[in-house]
Formats: sequence, C-alpha cells, structure tokens
Amino acid sequence: MGCTLVIDTSYGSTVGVVGHEPIVETDSRTHVERLRNNIALAVERAGGTPRDIDTVIVGTGPAPFTGLRAGIVTAKALAFATGANLIGRNVLEPQVRWNLIRRGNDGTSGGPAARRTLTLAVNDARRKQLYFELCDEPSTGDGGDGSSAHPIIAMDIDYPDSIVERVNEAVRTWRERVGGDVVVDVIGHGAARYSEALSAIEHVGDIVDESVFDGGAQGLSVFARDARLAAERNPGTPVEPLYLRRPDAQIPAPLKHVLNHAGAERTA
Repeated sequence: MGCTLVIDTSYGSTVGVVGHEPIVETDSRTHVERLRNNIALAVERAGGTPRDIDTVIVGTGPAPFTGLRAGIVTAKALAFATGANLIGRNVLEPQVRWNLIRRGNDGTSGGPAARRTLTLAVNDARRKQLYFELCDEPSTGDGGDGSSAHPIIAMDIDYPDSIVERVNEAVRTWRERVGGDVVVDVIGHGAARYSEALSAIEHVGDIVDESVFDGGAQGLSVFARDARLAAERNPGTPVEPLYLRRPDAQIPAPLKHVLNHAGAERTA
C-alpha cells in the first residue's frame, strides 16, 4: 500500500498518515526529540511500514528557526531514504480552506449572499510578533475545484497593532474594488494571545486559536490536499524553510588593534 506522511513542526509538531488521526505534540521543549518515534508510531498505527511511504509532505513555516528546521531536515532525510516524493507547503494558506470548513461545521457559514469571508491566517512568531497572510476565499465556497486562496496581503511578519492597521487598509481597498459585505476571521496559533489587539480589525469575525493541524484526520487531509494542489500548480518548488526574520547571528567585527599592531582580520 502507498501512504502519504505529513510532518509539521511550525508549532509544536504534528505527524500523521493521511486518513488517520495525527500525533500532536504541543510542548516545544520535547517535540523535536519525539519526532522520529512519532513518525514510526504514526506509520505503524496506519498499518504500514517505511517502505509504504510514497509521499512526504512537510510544513515549511513560516515559523521560528530551530523547530522548523528539524521537521524539514527529517522530511528530506526520510524522503531520500525511502524514495518518496517530497512536497513542501506553507502553513498559512491552507488555513483558508480549513476556516471555511470550520464555519460550515459550526453552522456559521450563512449570512448575506454577497458577504465574503476573508481569512487572516496567523502563526506565533514569538517576540510579540505574528507571521500572517490575509487571503480571500478560493474561487468556490469550499475550494473543492482545486482553486487556491487569493492573497490580499502576502505572507509577512509584524506586530499585532501594525497588522491591524495593514489589514484594515487592505480590506478597505479590497471592498472598493470588489464591493459587498465582508467578515475577517483570524485563524491560527497566537490569535488568542493577541486577541485584544486583533479585535480592532474592522469587520472582524471569529478569532480562533487553532490551525488546520488541530482538525485531526480531517485537518491533516485538508493540508495534504492543499499541498498537492499547490505542487501541481508550481512543480519543482524547492522545499525550504520560511523564517521571514533576519537571523540573530551577525558577522563579528574585526579584532581591535593592539600597541599599534594591525590585528588579525576576522573572516566570515
């Protein structure tokens, strides 16, 4: 049997085989150490072996450096060892599909026919910042035709108050062009932490601190399907981490001169 393995370490870690419940670790202090064992356990629970993995889909962030790197390196090594196809996908745009499914499940997808649901997908960037992307709905209500979310504000990192200002300006411009009523849902980890600031978004709807990976087997399937569609649209996209933040490491300054002697020059 062939199976699709999903690995994401953009917030804690999620490991699972599509069609089965994933294993989720929320403790950021231990999720990297448990990653290998969780992969083996997820494949075993799905009734397979490593030889059965024909596709590995990995979340590429945006997320902080250390955890994200561990997940991507593990996915690349596993794909190389098994010969599986490797696909990378950012973790923000699939939130749009998940948000529309969530609204349908909650019975909150109704409203004026002309009303559009915009999704402000976020992920906690720490240091009082959020990774974010503002997207329109796919071309159809459930995204079932394979269409993708349409970014209104491209993926970025910023402080919550600044995000609110940028979103409000973008939505005003979008409404002038598109017209109709709109609701802006904020979905993703970090939403609750900054809910007071984010509630200042005009036309704000739900503020939900969960991601597509909190949706169990269904959420895993939504992410995997979105990743496959994105790979079909843009084949050959490199699987590289999205950090969006400048690295903390800096090139050191030259050594000071001592007693009129030219000091050794450091090189990067």
